[in-house]
Amino acid sequence: MVAGHLQEKNDFYYIVLSYKDADGKRKTKWEATGLSVKRNKKKAEALLLERRRNFMVSTAPAEIRLDDDILFSDFMLKWLEVTKSTIQITTYASYQGTVERVIVPYFRKRGIKLVDLKATDLQDFYTKQLERVKANSVIHYHANIHKALKYAVKIDLIPTNPADKVERPKKNEFKGSYYSAEEIHALTEIAEGTKLEIPVLLASFYGLRRSEVLGLKWDAIDFEENTLEVKHIVTQASIDGKKVLVQADRAKTKSSLRTLPLVPPIRDRLLMLKGQQETYRRLCGKSYNRDYLGYLCVDEIGNIIRPNYVSEQFPKLLEKNGLRPIRFHDLRHPYVKLTTKNKLAAKAEIPNYQHEFDSLRFLLFCLDVQVAHDKQKPYSSNVTYVS
Repeated sequence: MVAGHLQEKNDFYYIVLSYKDADGKRKTKWEATGLSVKRNKKKAEALLLERRRNFMVSTAPAEIRLDDDILFSDFMLKWLEVTKSTIQITTYASYQGTVERVIVPYFRKRGIKLVDLKATDLQDFYTKQLERVKANSVIHYHANIHKALKYAVKIDLIPTNPADKVERPKKNEFKGSYYSAEEIHALTEIAEGTKLEIPVLLASFYGLRRSEVLGLKWDAIDFEENTLEVKHIVTQASIDGKKVLVQADRAKTKSSLRTLPLVPPIRDRLLMLKGQQETYRRLCGKSYNRDYLGYLCVDEIGNIIRPNYVSEQFPKLLEKNGLRPIRFHDLRHPYVKLTTKNKLAAKAEIPNYQHEFDSLRFLLFCLDVQVAHDKQKPYSSNVTYVS
């Protein structure tokens, strides 16, 4: 963790970081917090600690020349720089963390040149990493190295890709822990009235990813046609040690861009939420944060609910209320989606919704959501529906 302290300037707090660069020279970096000195000391100290923990010192020398003498570690940094403009920012953040924190330090110590890199060098690296991380992490390391070396072959720096000759580890089989319908109902009850209420409700009912739930906007909800469109995401990435909020009109895959039926219980809750947000906006006046107008998942003063908040607070909510620990992502499980969406709809005492969403359409909804999220799983005949 780099050294750092807070500095007051023009009645605002600034973070001042002190570190050594790749050449061993002492550097100082100032960063604005946007926090005024008055009544914000604890917040500023928390930001300072987070920044010191996440700050990554660039390990790249000022100039790296692509020639026969280049070290493999330096080539990986050069490849990272080249590939940045061709991939999503979240993907780049993942690559950067792997390359700068794991791959480069290991190979820099060994001083191996790109032209001298052998399959055995890579195999030794994978074996060493397996002593501290799981096979899935090493597979990610291998993917980065393979892509980089493929680029080296393409630009004629090396004749063949040594990563092609390496035996990569066998992928770990992940077994998630999923909630029953009864547990989901208990969860939705304890989440009611908290910042996690809407994320939990939409994730468990529609099987949405965290980024998709937080990315929902009001213009994606059609209360006349009773549809909900998944077309925008909100996620976070760590770039150069600094957490960045990513807002994008896209989804994880093309098939993730989808339109789902808006069932009556969810429709009513969202209409209530819309009214609440309008009230908060009027009451807060100029203090309301208008940077995230249009998003469903915001707090009382308009601040967007960030992805790391969901990931950190969700397990705390479960523990506090004595519920079995699972990941937020596990709410996407098909059993939960099929059983819960029926019971939630049945639980809502709303008379005669036939003109908006009749029994047949509800059954088709269950089928559509299952197909959209779990194409590899057959339809379960255990579907009940509301008449």
